[in-house]
Amino acid sequence: MFDEIEFERMKRLPKYVFAEVNAIKMKARRAGEDIIDFSMGNPDSPTPKHIVDKLKEAASKPKNYGYSTSHGIYKLRLAICSWYKRKYNVDLNPDTEAVATMGSKEGYVHLIQAITNQGDTAIVPDPTYPIHSYAFMLSGACVHTFELVYDNEFRLDEDVFFQSLIKTIRETIPKVKYVLVNFPHNPTTTTVTKEFYTKLVSLAKKERFYIISDIAYADITFDGYVTPSIFEAKGAKDVAVESFTLSKSYSMAGWRVGFIVGNEKLVGALKSIKSWLDYGMFTPIQVAATIALDGPQKCVADVTKKYEKRRDVMLEAFGQAGWKMDKPNASMFIWAKLPDIALHLGSLEFSKQLLIKAKIAVSPGIGFGRYGDNYVRIALIENEKRIRQAAKNIKKYLNDLQEEGKGKEIKKRKQD
Repeated sequence: MFDEIEFERMKRLPKYVFAEVNAIKMKARRAGEDIIDFSMGNPDSPTPKHIVDKLKEAASKPKNYGYSTSHGIYKLRLAICSWYKRKYNVDLNPDTEAVATMGSKEGYVHLIQAITNQGDTAIVPDPTYPIHSYAFMLSGACVHTFELVYDNEFRLDEDVFFQSLIKTIRETIPKVKYVLVNFPHNPTTTTVTKEFYTKLVSLAKKERFYIISDIAYADITFDGYVTPSIFEAKGAKDVAVESFTLSKSYSMAGWRVGFIVGNEKLVGALKSIKSWLDYGMFTPIQVAATIALDGPQKCVADVTKKYEKRRDVMLEAFGQAGWKMDKPNASMFIWAKLPDIALHLGSLEFSKQLLIKAKIAVSPGIGFGRYGDNYVRIALIENEKRIRQAAKNIKKYLNDLQEEGKGKEIKKRKQD
């Protein structure tokens, strides 16, 4: 009887590609195997002491134990706006243009639920962080994609981007309502210029669509690159919101603190739906998050230097092992094209083999979209010693793969 009950919304979700790799990883760990895990963007650094100390202080006060406010305590919203003013010289109203969220992922999903009607259309460049697309799909929208094109330094080809975007807008019925952008990009690490946002805002006003900008990795940049905000573009508040998370640059992933700011109508919709769905974060967490944003920022610089060092070590060590990779200038990831000898495998099979044969976990690029299948995403969450050990494992795996290929070629010649 109950087998006949269908969950139509869940049917819209595809098979979770990453689950296959995770299942192999967990089975290996249960068997006692040492897996070098680059698969998830889960920061390994402790949360800075001054933030933890503030949490302890706030948690010792019984007045903070009750329900909080769903859109964030005023001091946190004020700290969010102050962060934008210091970082981007952008003025935001803490009452109408800022919402604190339980991580940027929760905020993003609830925003999409609040503003999406059945049959709406959204554009999300491919590859992409999966929830960027599936939040829309779960809310009944149709998602259109185009390939994200970038150079070997992971700089967006902005001309191609706008050509593809305009073409998609003109060919899409019903009219496009939302466009998602995410720079520095997850998974590809691609970056953009300030001028990109100026053009995007101008196009949004002309074509009448809203922009949702995700800058989760804004703080983690290298080699002199500085992440711009969409709100540095004139008139952006008329058409855009932007999300950020404290998970990465403040090493607060498990704390679940983020925010969405910008257009009053969209922010207001998020505030409204959150008032129905939750009572906000535990107040002491919000107090500590206020200190994170308002307090000393050396911790952000320190964690950025750590990721930069790991990036450099990985590029060198993996390169010497036979896996050449292009150099990103932002985020905590390396978007690595499969070695030539393994291209025929595709990203999922390559990731499985890497885990089984080399004891290394990465994220298959196909999980981020069809244009990601020649790549894997590698998170810089293991220390330098572990990275060098991984390189040794990689070298052996690639040598074995080469010998296997030679063996097949010899066998084929004999058969011919």
